[in-house]
Amino acid sequence: MNHAIQALGLAKRYGEVVALDDVSLEVPAGSVLGLLGPNGAGKTTCIRILTTLLRPDAGEARVAGADVRREPGLVRERIGVSGQYAAVDEYLTGFENLDMIGQLYHLGRRRSRERARELLAQFRLEDAADRPTKTYSGGMRRRLDLAGALVADPPVLFLDEPTTGLDPRSRLDMWEVIQTLVGGGTTVLLTTQYLEEADQLADDILVIDHGRTIARGSADQLKRQVGGERLEIVMTDVAQLARARALLEPLATGPVTQDERTRLLVLPTAGGTGPLVDALHLLDDARLSVDDIGVRRPTLDDVFLALTGHAAEEGADADGAASALIAGQDGRPGGRGRHARETAREPL
Repeated sequence: MNHAIQALGLAKRYGEVVALDDVSLEVPAGSVLGLLGPNGAGKTTCIRILTTLLRPDAGEARVAGADVRREPGLVRERIGVSGQYAAVDEYLTGFENLDMIGQLYHLGRRRSRERARELLAQFRLEDAADRPTKTYSGGMRRRLDLAGALVADPPVLFLDEPTTGLDPRSRLDMWEVIQTLVGGGTTVLLTTQYLEEADQLADDILVIDHGRTIARGSADQLKRQVGGERLEIVMTDVAQLARARALLEPLATGPVTQDERTRLLVLPTAGGTGPLVDALHLLDDARLSVDDIGVRRPTLDDVFLALTGHAAEEGADADGAASALIAGQDGRPGGRGRHARETAREPL
């Protein structure tokens, strides 16, 4: 299989802080790998190694056919990077930002301008093209930042939490852009804390926690690890909760949980809608009143809780603890264009 990104045994430490510990991954060309983990899991450290911003302490990696240690210049020519913070010059217009990046990539004056106009149209920024980007909304800045990563039409794109802080409408717009890019053959490595985002975009998912790989597979494969469906019932009266639980426990395939504050019963089940129909009959015969009832499949949130014991937004900030130690490391970027500009602007 033609892999656009391959990494084997990546490791990175900062004194006592373990940022990455023996992480391996493969991303087939034209696909999306979702890299998931709580804050400090090592996601950003992994991105920095693969984009040549950092040198790993151990392991090896190839991106777009180039070795990240021995051929960092080639890697930088073949990738686009959109980091956690929009790397745009707020005193330049949207057009000037993209035109500058094109010239840094040596596209030539004419082609740089053409490419800037193409991307402004693609990202629906034409009306704001000649406005200083300091007047842009957060969503507009994120779109311009992603456009900047695409100026040189790279075959591999790294997106580090690209929709953090966006409103729901802007997030959906960004998903549409990413899906269009992948449909055109671009390979994407995406880090995110939004599990719905990985569910929507990723062909495969790698889950890391405390710098180590703890699970990998498609969203459906990971959900199957949690197992079965969940029958969720919201009772009208909290006083009926215990009686309803005793009545419905024979339908469950595992421990039943209840929440008196929300009047919720959760029963692990199997067999699709069959248990739901049975539950409705039992509750009706017992004259117990229900506000809401439904069957749902496990989500990636359930997977996260099962694998790590905490939610996706929680966790020790190993990446953050390491960031103060990055300055002066061997992995200082020396590339040109978009990659060099990201390095100068984005806090490490």
